[in-house]
Amino acid sequence: MALTTTQRTILVALSDGQFHSGSELSETLGISRSAICKQINILDDLGLKYFAVSGKGYRLVQPIELLDERVIRAHLRAGVVSQISVLNCLDIVDSTNNYLLTHGQMQSAYSQICVAEFQSAGRGRRGKQWVSPFGQNVYLSLSWQYFCGVSALAGLSLGVGVCLVRVIRALTGIEVGLKWPNDIFWQGKKLGGILVELSGDMEGPCSVVVGLGLNRVLSDDEGTAIDQEWVDLHRILGHKNVPRNKLIAELINELLPFMAAFEQEGIGAVINEWRRYDCLVGQTAKLQLGNNIISGTISGINDSGHLLLTLVNGETQAYNSGEVSVDIA
Repeated sequence: MALTTTQRTILVALSDGQFHSGSELSETLGISRSAICKQINILDDLGLKYFAVSGKGYRLVQPIELLDERVIRAHLRAGVVSQISVLNCLDIVDSTNNYLLTHGQMQSAYSQICVAEFQSAGRGRRGKQWVSPFGQNVYLSLSWQYFCGVSALAGLSLGVGVCLVRVIRALTGIEVGLKWPNDIFWQGKKLGGILVELSGDMEGPCSVVVGLGLNRVLSDDEGTAIDQEWVDLHRILGHKNVPRNKLIAELINELLPFMAAFEQEGIGAVINEWRRYDCLVGQTAKLQLGNNIISGTISGINDSGHLLLTLVNGETQAYNSGEVSVDIA
């Protein structure tokens, strides 16, 4: 779904967080003030909080940086641009992963990328809801085609996590870490997550869609729908904003070379870096496998990227799936 030209023009005008009068908006858009009042309802539909003050006009409670393909492309490295077949900046989508799974056309050595202002049905691992308010966070998915087979892509999500940590640390200086298998954490709170979806042959051509969700700015009200402790970049940085379009561009700059190299290099190229960012190692944890819960102490990951859990009997076992819960110090 796309906003109308009028609706997007209103959002662009209000995105600075300043008051804009009805007459100003009316003149800009060439429509009546009564028509402006009707169009302002789009803010309610999108869940954007705003002030409407007689004599002053309309103002968003929180400024927003709308997606801008030109700005994103301006920050992309030349070698990365040549690997992109399509860059879609969407207003409203059910989920960016679903969009690529439905509309994507896989091409060898090229990626299709989708970013969105809002996800109506954003999802994380195991079908969990991904809270996706309009215009604040990063909802990004990209596609890639491999010929090594699904079985050779073990650990891909761990490598994607390393890419995210590199970008966040480079842009903000924040010491974020990784929670196995694919969450970004800061001081025991979830900052972002990764969803990798594969299709194809176990030993032949296969397609990958990688989805990233990163909390840039979340209100307390929006966060109530999240079922665990969470944090956003805005809070960590003392209410300073990270430029959204630049952040997206730097994520693409880091991810596409990694995706292109993974078929030859595998997880081995980043496994030791992942271990440096591991924020679970040494923690007492519970691993849920279906209806079974296994307790132990996390001993890191093996060279295949599987979780190592030391059980109460002293035996260490490796697991390639499951949901980890732990009190992170």
